[in-house]
Amino acid sequence: MTVLKAATEVRENAYAPYSHFKVGAALRGKSGAVYRGCNVENVAYPEGTCAEAGAIAAMVAAGETEFIEACVIADSPSPVPPCGGCRQKLAEFARADVPVTLATIDGKALQTTVGELLPGRFDASHMGGN
Repeated sequence: MTVLKAATEVRENAYAPYSHFKVGAALRGKSGAVYRGCNVENVAYPEGTCAEAGAIAAMVAAGETEFIEACVIADSPSPVPPCGGCRQKLAEFARADVPVTLATIDGKALQTTVGELLPGRFDASHMGGN
């Protein structure tokens, strides 16, 4: 299954009663398995979860810690990028050259990479002696 198809399917499961902005995300782990996530809102807005974070959690729960391809899809006039926090989360689990497809439900798509989404990313090397 393509990550676009997986993200498109899981987007339908998003819980977005407040914004009505459903987002789906899918990651292909190094094993080839596809992990999905959708946004889950909460009336206390900071307590919601982004689709990308859900897909990462599913991947880690399955025992993988690296993905090789990603897709994020939303019903938006143009391809929607991950929020800043999710860009950092994606960078934690992928090399900078990993391809990311940003898509809309009406077929528009933008190809980018994890590194292009988060140039100058913070990583473990910034933590000194670790």
